[in-house]
Amino acid sequence: MTAGWREVGDRVFVRRHRELDLNCGLVVGDGACLVVDTRSHLGEGQALAEAVRTVTGHPWTVVNTHAHHDHCFGNAAFRPAPVWASRRCAEALAATGELQRAEVVTGLRADGDPAAELVATAPIDGPDHLVDGAAVLDVGGRAVRLRHLGRGHTDGDLVVAVDDVVFAGDLVEEGAPPAMEDAFPLEWAGTLTALLAAVAGPVVPGHGAVVDAGFVAAQRDELARLARWLTEPGAPPAFDEQTRAVASARVGGPH
Repeated sequence: MTAGWREVGDRVFVRRHRELDLNCGLVVGDGACLVVDTRSHLGEGQALAEAVRTVTGHPWTVVNTHAHHDHCFGNAAFRPAPVWASRRCAEALAATGELQRAEVVTGLRADGDPAAELVATAPIDGPDHLVDGAAVLDVGGRAVRLRHLGRGHTDGDLVVAVDDVVFAGDLVEEGAPPAMEDAFPLEWAGTLTALLAAVAGPVVPGHGAVVDAGFVAAQRDELARLARWLTEPGAPPAFDEQTRAVASARVGGPH
């Protein structure tokens, strides 16, 4: 392991951060690399860029899995590299970036967290290479597939797949129930069904430990129960007491 990186496939790495239990990814090819998500502000983005350089000196491309601040407010640290995302992710970030910033800064200041000023001054540097349905990137001779499979955690979630590793963003979360602030709970289970069709190995969630198809299927089933609870009077709750307790204890709240 180098600078906190864990290799989960051939030259495919995950870096799990203490802050928000956030995962970022790195795919290394011949003469090029790709970074998945860039953290919460410019300082964290720069720290991630430095960590990438402990693995490879190759030029990088960036992918944002979705438009939440903890996955994309570090983009500027990687410029002038291209930043890929779904078209809806780019639109959502342009529309909500300042509101997200204000909400996060208010919460951090209330907690006395010095990161508040770093988020307050983070450049909101949106993606400039947009995916409507699917795209294939050549990363140093390696095919990296980007797919928007449907609405779930947001309406612009992008899945990144290389060989048998899938970076699922916050479509999948380990350690707590999926975050719902701007989600589509009636559609999310169907999107995970589409994701499962592409899973042949490790799945990297947006937050928490690397999981497998069985975990994704179980989360899909929980979300299907949630959809029934929302639409069918008298249906049982989607999440049990133990799972809700984990969620309430999670550092950093929703993502």
